[in-house]
Amino acid sequence: MRHLLTGTVLAAGLLASQSATAQEGSHPGETVYQQFCAACHDNSELTRAPDRETLAQFPASRIEESLVSGVMQAQGMALSDKQKAEVSAYLGIADVTESDWTTAMACPAERATPDLDAAATVTGFGFDQSNTRNLTYEQAGLSAEDMGELDYAWSIGFPNVVSMRSQAAVVGNTMFLPVGESGARMFAFDVSGEEPCIQWVHEAEAGARSSAAYGVLPDGTKALAVGDREGFVSLINAMDGELIWRKSAAIMEGSAVTGTPVFAGDRIVVPLSQFEITVAAQPDHLCCTTHGGVTALDAVTGDQIWQMHTMPDAEPVRDRGDGQMLWGPSGAPIWNSPSVDLERGLVFVGTGEATSPPAHENTDALIAIDLEDGSIRWSYQATENDIYLMGCRQDGSTPNCVSKEESVHRDVDFGASTVLVTTPSGRDLLLAGQKSGTVWALDPDTGEVVWRRDIGTGSPLGGIHWAIAVDDTHVFAPISLPGRSLPDQVVGDDIKPGLYALNLENGEIDWAFHTEPLCGAEPAELTPRCKFMFGLSGAPTVIGDHIVAGGLDGWLYVLDKSTGELVWKYQTAREYDALNGEAASGAAIDNASIIAVNGQLFVNSGYGLFGAGAGNVMVAFKPKTEE
Repeated sequence: MRHLLTGTVLAAGLLASQSATAQEGSHPGETVYQQFCAACHDNSELTRAPDRETLAQFPASRIEESLVSGVMQAQGMALSDKQKAEVSAYLGIADVTESDWTTAMACPAERATPDLDAAATVTGFGFDQSNTRNLTYEQAGLSAEDMGELDYAWSIGFPNVVSMRSQAAVVGNTMFLPVGESGARMFAFDVSGEEPCIQWVHEAEAGARSSAAYGVLPDGTKALAVGDREGFVSLINAMDGELIWRKSAAIMEGSAVTGTPVFAGDRIVVPLSQFEITVAAQPDHLCCTTHGGVTALDAVTGDQIWQMHTMPDAEPVRDRGDGQMLWGPSGAPIWNSPSVDLERGLVFVGTGEATSPPAHENTDALIAIDLEDGSIRWSYQATENDIYLMGCRQDGSTPNCVSKEESVHRDVDFGASTVLVTTPSGRDLLLAGQKSGTVWALDPDTGEVVWRRDIGTGSPLGGIHWAIAVDDTHVFAPISLPGRSLPDQVVGDDIKPGLYALNLENGEIDWAFHTEPLCGAEPAELTPRCKFMFGLSGAPTVIGDHIVAGGLDGWLYVLDKSTGELVWKYQTAREYDALNGEAASGAAIDNASIIAVNGQLFVNSGYGLFGAGAGNVMVAFKPKTEE
């Protein structure tokens, strides 16, 4: 499941995207909470739902929205409108009244129009179709000397936001940043001057879950694609922010777009996740009938070209023991962003766990899809019998939950996006990071394993979460939690949270950078679990001879990519005097948060899901100048 998100993470996350701190006592929402919510949210270690301490950081409107039409809609169906409002007010904090800061930051005429003739340096989640997450110094506008000592430049705070989950696309000096919680808006920021300005703002119908993708349509239109929680893709004109089309990519009810769509020739390839894993442990839920897939849309019209389903539709499997049927197969959501090989005509994705038996062969798998017709060329299953629902006990006593004899209960999705790379010896590889803590290298033509390296054993929130990055010789894999010892993995005692550089030829670990708890002077509420949530979960970024990564405790690290030596660090978990005048604070760094352009390093800080610290800030760093 997608970690986090973004994905599985998302669902628990969206509800996590809420809040909770009200005073104990006579509030009418307390009764609603105890009756309908406490079983999950007071047992977050088991259910992975956000605890009340985490919920206390979220606007009440986010909670109510989630119960009405968001990822907690299934739970909300048991509540009256009055009860939804009461429990939201009880748990949440009052929404902040937003100033007219976007108008105040509007660009002057000479900067108001994006220069789309300039080079695009970040076109999607992985920066390019191969998902390398690699920028040159020239693309970033930075030098090797700059990376060793950076200064805070400015920040922007987004009101009523608790999770900075989306990454900007970059064309020239314009950053196209979706902030789904900020009124479902996408912002075009010009960052060419000393201070940024806003070229346009697009207001969508639903909040973005994916990052932004940039591409040029066959008719020459330059556009941005973003996916949302309702399974739709919006195509936006990059010049003026006007909507070109919004079309559904869903393959079934409950489909959502968590991974970033990819422009591929005359089509847009859309990965589809599912949230059933977050609600199906409830006895009154018909489990389980949904699965993931991929949809290809015509880039000009948005019309569907083909759909790939990770498995056939579910059918009744057996009586649950109470006269109701358990359905299957189900699961294999796709939380990650596809990599595309136009020469081979292939799209590559990784899938998540099964949510009911039988565990289909495409669960926890890497899949090569024909770009022309959506057929599956090959599939490699990394972990068998991984049947998992959030909130299940392994004794099988809950009707929809299977016993430990039937499942390995790992929840080890391929959350990280696949990467295409060529080794120094000239061999093409498909690389993938799994939440089991394993990095896989496969032959992209056949799906045969070339090598694997275990750098952890993983857990539902551990292992390799969002992404890996590569250069010409190494793959860089972040580890959030190593996990517990397992018989099918060989993991040394020196495996700890941090970043690992693996040789592309054989997967050998050439260096490791370990993170440690660095709880310091930042306000305790920003990183409430910094003593054990200090690993690297978010996507790393290569910039020239350096690699930049962020921790769940808010620390930002710049490392020498040849040696793993730390050259600079900065604690983003702090309050900021934001450029736009709004309240701003950073916390956990997660998802895809680190890019660079025009001599500045940009980091999104704050990811208020699954116990991580909530925040709402985009921070810019510049090379240190001599005083």
